[in-house]
Amino acid sequence: MSTGYQVIARKWRPQTFDDVVGQDHVVRTLKNAIARNRIAHAYLFVGPRGTGKTSTARIFAKALNCTDGPKADFDPKDPACVSIAEGSHLDVIEIDGASNNGVEQVRDLRDTVQYAPAQGKYKIYIIDEVHMLSTAAFNALLKTLEEPPHHVKFVFATTDPQKVLPTIISRCQRFDLKPIPADLIVLRLKKIADEEKIKVSPEALSCIARMADGGMRDAQSILDQMISFCGTEIAEPDVLDVYGLVSAEKIAALAAALAAGDHPKIIEIVDACDQAGRDLVRLLTDLQELVRKALLDAIGKGGKTDILGGLPMTTEQITRLLDGLREGEGSVKLGLSEKINFEVTLLKAVEASRARAIDSLIKELSALAEQSPESSAATEGGEKKKD
Repeated sequence: MSTGYQVIARKWRPQTFDDVVGQDHVVRTLKNAIARNRIAHAYLFVGPRGTGKTSTARIFAKALNCTDGPKADFDPKDPACVSIAEGSHLDVIEIDGASNNGVEQVRDLRDTVQYAPAQGKYKIYIIDEVHMLSTAAFNALLKTLEEPPHHVKFVFATTDPQKVLPTIISRCQRFDLKPIPADLIVLRLKKIADEEKIKVSPEALSCIARMADGGMRDAQSILDQMISFCGTEIAEPDVLDVYGLVSAEKIAALAAALAAGDHPKIIEIVDACDQAGRDLVRLLTDLQELVRKALLDAIGKGGKTDILGGLPMTTEQITRLLDGLREGEGSVKLGLSEKINFEVTLLKAVEASRARAIDSLIKELSALAEQSPESSAATEGGEKKKD
């Protein structure tokens, strides 16, 4: 019997610790905890969307409740692990914090934790989006969380740790999952494409990784949509057209125009992007990322860089340029005319980069005055008079 189509994000969800991408610090700590029998009673996974919080929680549950476990190198085809992956294991209970956020649900949980596990060694509660629990629900959980039965483990996941009560956080081991680097996302997507027999150009993969903003699930969803749009061959122009992105070459050309202060060229590029239906808000974000790279390059090279393609720029100029782009974010996103506000933001940023801070100007003038022949002569004359 056919089980129907399964989206890539679910089909390629990590099943073992080795499948988890970009979270080596979390994987290493959990593996060591299992190997040394130092398994805490509560864990809190914090991180942006699509970085592997719930997947890591499930893998941890597999490691604890696999046959002959706990062990970190479990067999994903083990019947216990398969049932956990399918969500049918009696002792691994996943709770959505957004829809089960009342005190009554937590009281029910508090009552059920007393019962011994039915299948595995531990009864494991995975609570996703735990920050959505009400204050009363948090308070009802506190005592159970501090002194749970030895057979109970809690794993919480959240994208917003500021909303979790400090009294809850203090009772957990906290793990911060980082946004996944673009190069690791590209490698993972390439592996998926090869297995799915999809031909994707490296430029298209880079575009998808750039759009994902560190989220593997977002990247896989974008790839899924592109397969539906393109079929078995995906090229960079396809991704640009579907998502309204601007090519890396055009972003570099716009950055060079900003660096050179070429106003007509700036307007020309913005016009071309707008007529092609490109997302100007996304273009502003990508432009800021490129300018930031130039700033880091200037800092590394002692204060100047020509990486933007125009005239060499100092760290002060690039900082002012970047600050000008950042200040215009709100007007571009929320203003009445996106294009006009975008153009104004770019032109203001250019002018800001060419302005000089008064304190640095005074320092330069003072240095020049000290090096001038008149200054040297005056100094020598003063010394002679003293003699």
